[in-house]
Amino acid sequence: MTRTFSQIVVHTDGGARGNPGPAAIGIVIQEGERVIHESGMYIGEATNNIAEYTAIREALVWLSHNRVIGTVACYLDSLLVVQQLKGLYKIKNKNLQKLAGEIKQYEMELESLLSIPIFLARKTSTPMPW
Repeated sequence: MTRTFSQIVVHTDGGARGNPGPAAIGIVIQEGERVIHESGMYIGEATNNIAEYTAIREALVWLSHNRVIGTVACYLDSLLVVQQLKGLYKIKNKNLQKLAGEIKQYEMELESLLSIPIFLARKTSTPMPW
């Protein structure tokens, strides 16, 4: 079943204690002020960058699996990840390259439904709700 929304806002965050160390991600997906999905999970031992990439990938996976259609804006606090996913910075790490490839696949799948690009931006003024 396809779910149509006008404007979808995705907030993601990921981090590791120790870098690398125990890592977790958080995702909040909203339409306006209404939260349509939120999740957080432990992802094992990882770096901060792996956690950030994993968070955005998992958000896009959720949108894809739930056939969500609408304008999508993704906000994350890692300028590095935003710039790498926009193609402005090179991704040297093989694990990050793999995750970026998966993100691009989901992005293309969603864009075929949305027919507009997914907007990625760095946003630090809105804290995650947990």
